Amino acid sequence: MNAEDMGTDLQEIFLTEEQIRARIQEMAAEIDRDYAGKDLLLVGVLRGAIMVMADLSRALKNPLHMDWMAVSSYGSGTKSSGVVRILKDLDTDISGRHVLIVEDIIDSGLTLSWLKENLSSRGPASVEIATFLRKPEAVRVDIDVKYVGFDIANEFVVGYGLDYAEKYRNLPFVGTLAPHVYA
Repeated sequence: MNAEDMGTDLQEIFLTEEQIRARIQEMAAEIDRDYAGKDLLLVGVLRGAIMVMADLSRALKNPLHMDWMAVSSYGSGTKSSGVVRILKDLDTDISGRHVLIVEDIIDSGLTLSWLKENLSSRGPASVEIATFLRKPEAVRVDIDVKYVGFDIANEFVVGYGLDYAEKYRNLPFVGTLAPHVYA
């Protein structure tokens, strides 16, 4: 899917495919440097992190392992219940491993803060975070993020794994939707 396929649904492209590719390569170089000689486990957070996890893992030169988690902090609808649930846990024992959580976007940071604390309690050598996007204006908890692709404004964005009603994840860019899409 590309911009032309969206018709009038696309309002604006924030990050092009080229910008994304270049930044993922830069992040991979930083991660390779920091984790050289270490037993690295990438933990992708489903579903949004699929694209960044795939591209980042292919860009990394050092050996690594991958696993996935799915967590939810929503009850019914769009209001957070305040309770985080693990929908899919790791298949890998992380004791003594260097864990890098790979996230698509950080909004409030509440769920990610809980996830980092949960994984830290399992005896890893370290737990760090890499996120493709971060909304500094929306962050509600102090959470240390080691690798940030892009800081963006507090707007709802889609593409490159990010969705609206399970659509638009497969866009190769990040953009905003026209108001009529939400109506």
